[in-house]
Amino acid sequence: MGLYDRQQTRAYSQERVFESESSLVSFVKTTYKFFAGSLLFATLGALLGLMNFGIVMQNKWVFFIAEIVAFFGLMFSKGKPGLNVALLFVFTTLSGVTLVPLLGSVIATSGLSAVWQALGMTTIIFGVMSIYALKTTKDLANMGKMLFIALIVVVVCSLVNIFLGSPMMQVLIAGACAILFSLFVAYDTQNMVRGLYDSPVDAAVSLYLDFLNIFVSILQLIGIFNNRND
Repeated sequence: MGLYDRQQTRAYSQERVFESESSLVSFVKTTYKFFAGSLLFATLGALLGLMNFGIVMQNKWVFFIAEIVAFFGLMFSKGKPGLNVALLFVFTTLSGVTLVPLLGSVIATSGLSAVWQALGMTTIIFGVMSIYALKTTKDLANMGKMLFIALIVVVVCSLVNIFLGSPMMQVLIAGACAILFSLFVAYDTQNMVRGLYDSPVDAAVSLYLDFLNIFVSILQLIGIFNNRND
């Protein structure tokens, strides 16, 4: 499971009221621009990592720690325009680099087409859940607590399986992650349009992490099932 850390969303009684519909539209557009930029920098990070595969594999824990440091730096840079944008792209670039071991493993066993397949499925899921969040009249705020608890359970199971190394358990974890973060896409998208984020950067981080974790989960599933068929 990819890196994911989430603070519980504030109650709806604290919702930020947009002054006009145009300001909401501007906020959403800016959020998706940062989200698209995050995906671009993550892709560049992954490509650079694959081009220097040996270096990344020898120092994968260094890059992982750097990713965590960048993430916490991003969290502490809230309310600091400019710095938060820079740290967003540093974090997303590093997250792309830390994907290299998984990407390399899947490409070696399943081919590059498996990566494109995972990316395509992730994009479809993300798009469908985003549209659902925008179109539904259902208030998804009640999902917050349930999703947070499910996230903790998945994280604990992932840590346990590091020691167990069970392929079957990994399949279950990856499948649960794919479903969980698909639901998070709808939840976070609705929070974005309701004004529950302080800035477009904060909203973009949540959406990026949702996308990243869905992609990683699907990639793991493809890799596991292709290994079994070999």
